[in-house]
Amino acid sequence: MLALPDLNYTLLVVVVALAAFVFSSLRILREYERGVVFMLGRFWKVKGPGLVVVVRGIQQMVKVDLRVVVLDVPPQDVITRDNVSVKVNAVVYFRVVNPRDAIIQVENFLAATSQLAQTTLRAVLGKHDLDELLSERERLNLDVQRILDAQTDAWGIKVTNVEIKHVDLNESMVRAIARQAEAERERRAKVIHADGELQASKTLLEAARMLAQAPQAMQLRYLQTLTQIASDKSTTIVFPVPMDLLQAALAKSREGG
Repeated sequence: MLALPDLNYTLLVVVVALAAFVFSSLRILREYERGVVFMLGRFWKVKGPGLVVVVRGIQQMVKVDLRVVVLDVPPQDVITRDNVSVKVNAVVYFRVVNPRDAIIQVENFLAATSQLAQTTLRAVLGKHDLDELLSERERLNLDVQRILDAQTDAWGIKVTNVEIKHVDLNESMVRAIARQAEAERERRAKVIHADGELQASKTLLEAARMLAQAPQAMQLRYLQTLTQIASDKSTTIVFPVPMDLLQAALAKSREGG
């Protein structure tokens, strides 16, 4: 038989061991965390947030963060549809919406999403020309986001946004684009100048028709032009005299003679 002191010591040891076992089975999950619990290797349930009991030796728990993850996609070599080589990097925003699938369906959902984002970025951008890549980023962002979201749905992941950050071109392509932009500006300037000349010629033609219908208006315009020339500070003025005025003056002189 055990003596009373030995019995008390044994009970104390059992109580301490039981308390340590219970304490070690407690887990605290934050509001943005969930715990995927396995019992004897099989999926049991998703727990959290708050205080969670996980029986050691029988149950195992894997924590999953439900917050939005900002994934930086490293620069990718992309060959556009018009055979231009560029380097493109992007950023992907996603979050876990199904912790069970994120742990069971894929080994490492962060690495898998990163690799999938890289291949999808190359595949989508390679179907477009360089001009579209530079001017239609919003549409391309939506295309990449929709494809990623559809492919990661089986992993319990929701891709909320994709943003193309930089499109890097080599120096020769930058110079070619600059020359193209300059040529386009020159073309527009010539078109605007030609339109102005056309409108001016139409206006002059209309004015000529109006003056031809009213000879008196032509003479008044001629006198107005003489007045403007006379106001100049030049000492010598040479101007043409209309033939109808000369003929009228000659006719008067003959009549007087």
